[in-house]
Amino acid sequence: MVKTQKKNEVKQQGQTSKGSDKILGQISPAVVQELIGRTGFRGEATQVKVLVQEGRDKGRAMRRNVRGAVKIGDILMLRETEIEARRIKSNVTKGSYS
Repeated sequence: MVKTQKKNEVKQQGQTSKGSDKILGQISPAVVQELIGRTGFRGEATQVKVLVQEGRDKGRAMRRNVRGAVKIGDILMLRETEIEARRIKSNVTKGSYS
């Protein structure tokens, strides 16, 4: 009973939980420069090279994995710009991006 009472008090004070801090963090736009290839177990993700436009890592080019349709010139809204996707090891790429 006391634990639930404390949780309610924290919510009323306007403090956010740990998970919502990550969601509401700084979002950086990035422009797709190059389509590298398809990745994932069934080729459901596309690896792209993007250029970060704003934020702490402005001007940084990095690799990211994207799900869904994407083309050169698209703008991606990145929740974080610290982690970069691993390079695709195989020379064989699925799809028509080779």
